[in-house]
Amino acid sequence: MNVLVYLDSADGRVKKPVYEAISYAKKLAQSAGGQVHGLILGSSEEANLKSLGKYGLDVAHHVDDTRFSSFDSRAYSMAIGRFVEENPCAHVVFAFNHRGKALAPRVAARLDLTYVPGAMALPAEDGTVVRGVNSGKAFAHVKANKSGMVLAVMSNAAGLLDESAEASLASFDPGLGDDAFSVKVVKVEKMEGGIPLTEADRVVSAGRGLKGPENWGMIEELADTLNAATACSRPVSDVGWRPHHEHVGQTGITVRPNLYFAIGISGAIQHLAGVNQSRTIVVINTDPEAPFFKAADYGIVGDAFDVVPKLNAALKAHSAA
Repeated sequence: MNVLVYLDSADGRVKKPVYEAISYAKKLAQSAGGQVHGLILGSSEEANLKSLGKYGLDVAHHVDDTRFSSFDSRAYSMAIGRFVEENPCAHVVFAFNHRGKALAPRVAARLDLTYVPGAMALPAEDGTVVRGVNSGKAFAHVKANKSGMVLAVMSNAAGLLDESAEASLASFDPGLGDDAFSVKVVKVEKMEGGIPLTEADRVVSAGRGLKGPENWGMIEELADTLNAATACSRPVSDVGWRPHHEHVGQTGITVRPNLYFAIGISGAIQHLAGVNQSRTIVVINTDPEAPFFKAADYGIVGDAFDVVPKLNAALKAHSAA
């Protein structure tokens, strides 16, 4: 049986968290002897869709309808559901991002499938799936009591495939009337410049140890050297040192990059809950007893004002060499 992936996109380009969802779906499809189909709603770039074959996508289906230019979870879930009804799939896969969290449960209810949020690994032979619970502090082993599943996949759950292939293109018409669209977006404010946190492979984050907003230049310089996004702890955004869209943690944005730098952040449990699924965590702090060191893969006990400039200089020298 085939597997469907929802191709979440912005400005016609599929978002990076979807790449891993495609690779996850490919491994599922291979075990079921099927193909990976993707569905994109609204505008799309043909070259971008074809390139998704690199991650395991076999066919990209495009719904060319301007009404999907604004996100409407009701209309989107109806379109995805109708695709599966007309093109039976064993499983439906989403990236576990904002849209995935909004759409996956609705699609599961519509199709009467088991919903598994935050899947962290491929299903075992008996169909059991491991998912994160309690903000990543524990794991649940869940097993579907139905033949198919809707899986919202965590970043770093399965790794990326790298195949020399192009996806083929097809069109799909879900046949929705205007009454299916209940949301009208009247204004969109986008972050300008930088890398969106939800799509960043590397994140450089800092806290109150920086002492003030005037000292963020070295953080931005390090992020630029690493081609990383910048982030901050909640107290920093609360006092206005950094914008709220950079706040990561349990009450902010949850990130799972390959590399996370925590500079001058003590590591309160609320912050750790939003970053502890990062593949590699590097902590820089003057306090050797800072809680963050317990979660770190690498730690440096030292003053950020001494360590960060030296680290940045070393990274630049390495890049130049």
